[in-house]
Amino acid sequence: MRSIKLYRYVNENMHAYDLTRQFLRSSTSIGANVKEAVRAQSNADFGTKMNIALKEANESEYWLELFEESEIITQSQAESMLNDCRELIRILTSIVKTTFDNLKK
Repeated sequence: MRSIKLYRYVNENMHAYDLTRQFLRSSTSIGANVKEAVRAQSNADFGTKMNIALKEANESEYWLELFEESEIITQSQAESMLNDCRELIRILTSIVKTTFDNLKK
């Protein structure tokens, strides 16, 4: 939800439509892929979906960093979302690593 709110805010105030569209796509894809992983057909499918979510989280982090560096949003605006995104990356990284390590056994 915060991603959608940021998307709206930036578009209303900065009119950076192309950049924010990419951010919105990647950030909302995280949850969609996690949701798909919950109903995965196998452990391998689960790992693949979670890995896609991880990649989307990494991309979302990139867009947030770009928004901050280009002054589309302030450091304080970016800080909380970047912290949440990085925590999500750590969680997803752990899930993906554990899942694929278990598949090797």
